Amino acid sequence: MANIRDLKKDINYVLGDIIEAVYIVEAANNKQDSKEGAKIIDGAIETFDDLIVKVNQRDVENRKAHLKGVREELEKKSKALVDQLNKLG
Repeated sequence: MANIRDLKKDINYVLGDIIEAVYIVEAANNKQDSKEGAKIIDGAIETFDDLIVKVNQRDVENRKAHLKGVREELEKKSKALVDQLNKLG
């Protein structure tokens, strides 16, 4: 079960870091509460909620493959959010 705990921590840390980075970029550019930044933050929160629900899903055939898919989805979605963040700055 350590794998599930680590995956949940990774989801939390990665998406939390993206949200924090949005605030840092906005503060550095004097653009607090920008619509683009809010969109990235909303996307990170939505991704977090979606991935946690998938991690907690127990009625899957192959749990190990399911969790691997969740990890891959985290990487894909977080990369897309970081790309949006890079355009913000």
